[in-house]
Amino acid sequence: MAEVVIAIPTFRRPKSLARLLDALEKLKTLRSILVLVADNDAENHEGHDLCQGLRARFRWPLESVIVPQRGIAQVRNALVARALKVKGAKFIAMIDDDEWPSEDWLDRFLRVQAATKADALQGSILFAHEAENDWAKEHEGLSSIRRATGVVDMLQGAGNILLTRDCLEALEAPWFDPAFALTGGEDREFFVRLAQAGMRFAWADEAVAFADVPAARLNLKWILKRAYSVGNSDMRVTLKHFPGRLRMTRELAVIAGAFVVSPVLLLALGYQQKRRLDALTLMSRAAGKTVALFGRRYDAYSVTHGE
Repeated sequence: MAEVVIAIPTFRRPKSLARLLDALEKLKTLRSILVLVADNDAENHEGHDLCQGLRARFRWPLESVIVPQRGIAQVRNALVARALKVKGAKFIAMIDDDEWPSEDWLDRFLRVQAATKADALQGSILFAHEAENDWAKEHEGLSSIRRATGVVDMLQGAGNILLTRDCLEALEAPWFDPAFALTGGEDREFFVRLAQAGMRFAWADEAVAFADVPAARLNLKWILKRAYSVGNSDMRVTLKHFPGRLRMTRELAVIAGAFVVSPVLLLALGYQQKRRLDALTLMSRAAGKTVALFGRRYDAYSVTHGE
């Protein structure tokens, strides 16, 4: 029996996974824990093999499974399905394989959950960079994610979250939509459904996780692809859950405004590196939304960064 299942999706990052598992062994907590890893690399399964080698001497019970069907949604679903079979498990904490928690991470999460009675919580993520590049580090996907502790309307991502068993059992499987398997956005779509089911969200700033940003991401090409991908997946979530005329009119106005404003910003403030990047990012996000309106999607998870 375990009170908390720590669920880890992994794909071809054995070194990062080893670092995460090492950090989990250093957690300062008296809670009973099961660590569960789902490896999405059925061909090489380095993450699974790593766990098998560590099981006998690991601090906590450690299980690993291989998920053959490629996609982040499929891996998260496999983790949830297994976690819900664990007797006594009241909470599922999900952390990505390129992250690692602070020593008091879990207890901080549980403390905020007890205070807010939230069904789903997100902790802050502080990014470490392999290369110095101040203008790049300020943009989404590269900059630290922090908010004040307390009840919030919506969460931002599934990289550092705590879920109650009750909120997962309130939804039917699949919990994460397989249509977002390679595109990302599966977490936002999941949170929207939780909100529609009346679930309560909270932020736990003190439940800190750290994350890597490989040097390969600190460039204009990656930043613009990231903006395009987020725009694309956000619009697909909107089309699925908010297809009404009023909402779509508002979305079209935002897209049109981005295409109008971005060139003006480039002309007026293009000499400032950050402003120039802001304008290009705004335009790229709008482009991603636009192609989603025509049924096209961007498979952001077809490439893995890190080791």
